[in-house]
Amino acid sequence: MGKALEITDSNFEQEVLKEKLPVLVDFWATWCGPCLMMAPIVEEIAQEYAGRLKVAKLDVDQNNQTSIQYGIRSIPTLFFFKDGKVVDRIVGAVPKQHFVEKIEKILNS
Repeated sequence: MGKALEITDSNFEQEVLKEKLPVLVDFWATWCGPCLMMAPIVEEIAQEYAGRLKVAKLDVDQNNQTSIQYGIRSIPTLFFFKDGKVVDRIVGAVPKQHFVEKIEKILNS
């Protein structure tokens, strides 16, 4: 069963940029209400797409180097990476169907 992986500045390159599967990275923080609202959806996606999509969470307060590198200004922000490059993004709290449409497009491209 899939589960979102907690990642950090130090393992971001290995876990995201060098990953063979597409990766969804959730940039979030413990104090962010909309982030906490999105957390169950992110976990559902991790389970439903296990083996086809890697799902990772990066706490922006603990890992500001990566957050700055990718210009994260508001959270939640979710980036989709494929072959080490950002191919799509979602900013703010959105319905699960919005994720599913983007994921299916990325997996089928």
